[in-house]
Amino acid sequence: MNRFTIPRDIYFGENALDILKTLRGSKAALVIGGGSIKQNGQLDKIQQLLSEANIETYIVEGIVSEPSVAMVQEGAAQLNEFRPDWVIGIGGGSPMDAAKAMWLFYEHPELTFEEAARPFTLPKLRTKAKFIGIPTTSGTAAEISNLSVITDEKTGIKYPLADFELTPDLAIIDPILVENMPKHMIAYSGMDAVTHAIEAYVAKPRTIFTDSLAIEAAEVLKENLVESFQGDLKAREQVHYAQAMAGMSFANAVLGNVHSLAHKSGPIFNIPHGCANAIYLPYVIQFNRTVVEDRFAAIAKRLGLVGETNKELVDSLISWIRDLNRKMDIPSTLQEYGVSEEKFNKHVDEMAANAVQDPCTSTNPRETSVEEMKKLYLAALYGQEVNF
Repeated sequence: MNRFTIPRDIYFGENALDILKTLRGSKAALVIGGGSIKQNGQLDKIQQLLSEANIETYIVEGIVSEPSVAMVQEGAAQLNEFRPDWVIGIGGGSPMDAAKAMWLFYEHPELTFEEAARPFTLPKLRTKAKFIGIPTTSGTAAEISNLSVITDEKTGIKYPLADFELTPDLAIIDPILVENMPKHMIAYSGMDAVTHAIEAYVAKPRTIFTDSLAIEAAEVLKENLVESFQGDLKAREQVHYAQAMAGMSFANAVLGNVHSLAHKSGPIFNIPHGCANAIYLPYVIQFNRTVVEDRFAAIAKRLGLVGETNKELVDSLISWIRDLNRKMDIPSTLQEYGVSEEKFNKHVDEMAANAVQDPCTSTNPRETSVEEMKKLYLAALYGQEVNF
């Protein structure tokens, strides 16, 4: 038996934020990142809409980096004091992931982080509050997904908290919130969405439901991502919707080695998640093509890429991804990003061992050993072709 779970309601399009003034409740905790949403007036707008619904608000702010266990514990303590019946994550993946984890520990303060990090074992939520995700970037799909990625600051390891209980109740996808995204954020978040679509399409638990969303999202991203990066707001709106479609797919089909590699190296090398995914994606496709070449070829065909055989089509898919990275000023290797051989060699064995244990590795289409994961890291460091 398969399962397909997404938020109960997804509001999208111009003025989608207006749905906030129809909420029923008394208190909402708003979890945000830095000051941009304050400076551009959108936070005031959100608070005003909630005020029209007679909902008191409280701001949990400062999630300016990828969320840590300490951030989550501090935020959960604030929620426990305020006692909201809505928790609203506003921002990119980091604030929304942090908000989900704060919500979890607000509802279940007895849980340890180690218990929470066991995939699909969480207790029931919504005894105290419901959850809303409002994205201000276009890539993570945290407003759609059942994941919350938290970093253990003591070890530097990222842990995806994964459970359908974490699926938001509402997702509000309003294009006005991404009109002023910085170019590097458009690039990184966009490549995160591309990775979600491609990895979900080949992941072991894929279904006809996830396939249709993944491949359609990939096509919309091909048609609009570069144009969005270059300043086209109509294209940016389409990317904002496509990343949510990719999110619906990966939230149910899960992901693969690209995310495992990124989760375990991002904090160590200080690489933004979307950038890390963009670097690793071509190498993982080369690795996985030995078992799912036909699936990658199907994506390439849908995207209108050149090729007569499956091999030619997959080669074209890899070339397209590398071309995307070049057009959006994303490095093609870890060395190009600035990772030194010395630091890489110090951490690679640990990263490879941890990446194999990442939940995303279990759904990668090809079984992967620690030694193979290490070789993937090495290929991405130097820009080597993957032929093992």
